[in-house]
Amino acid sequence: MGEKSVTSIIMAAGRGSRMKGFEGNKTLLPLVPGGNPFQGSHPILLHIIQSLPPGPKAAVVNHRKEEVMEATRSLGLSYCEQPVLNGTGGALLAAGEFIRTVDSDSLVITMGDVPLVREETYRRLVESLHFQPLTVLGFRPSDKRQYGVLDMDHTRVRRIVEWKYWKTFPKETQDRMDLCNSGIYAARRKEILPYLSVLKSKPHIVSKERDGRVVQLEEYFITDLVELLDQDGKSVGCIVAEDEEEVMGVDDLSALQKAQEEFSKVQAARLL
Repeated sequence: MGEKSVTSIIMAAGRGSRMKGFEGNKTLLPLVPGGNPFQGSHPILLHIIQSLPPGPKAAVVNHRKEEVMEATRSLGLSYCEQPVLNGTGGALLAAGEFIRTVDSDSLVITMGDVPLVREETYRRLVESLHFQPLTVLGFRPSDKRQYGVLDMDHTRVRRIVEWKYWKTFPKETQDRMDLCNSGIYAARRKEILPYLSVLKSKPHIVSKERDGRVVQLEEYFITDLVELLDQDGKSVGCIVAEDEEEVMGVDDLSALQKAQEEFSKVQAARLL
């Protein structure tokens, strides 16, 4: 599976409600700050695009989609609109037609607010598809609370368990599950396609607050693909990120400032 056959999906639809004081699409926030952390150069999304393997790329868009499209118009991206923000699985389903029509062997699925993933890590993800149809990028954080963990049988990922469930597990079980889910994946495109319709048939009903009232919404989660493939006897593997900073998400101002500091260190090291 050569690099030229890799298709990438970048999830850039979310509102970023925890990024207080910023109303734009957070994937356009700068890695090189200017007058303040929200102003500067080298947007997160452009850096992610540069880090991904060569091949067709699509951004899943919703919030401030016109700004995202304008900022990336010269880069040859396709755009898949996610009409309703209904989870990571909903974003993948929104890109379903794009995935079906591209001519690629391999698919990378990544987040538009996780800017520091190395080019080599994406390559390792794709290379791992020689051995299994789906690979999860895992990492070992200093504190795994709030993260989904990988429930593994030796090298095989059987499922991804969210914090609200695994926090009730016995301590020895919690200790065994030491790898967390980064939300970044690689898949054999043709083998994953049939599972999109299965994923669409299995929405989760979740409670969320909207305009001061709690409503019931249908959402979809990419993590369900792990169990769906495992149930069919298909092996799901994982590779491990170099450190937790590599897969940090830019969720709020402090995370943005940390990402900007880490990016500055990486750039300085390249000049040595």
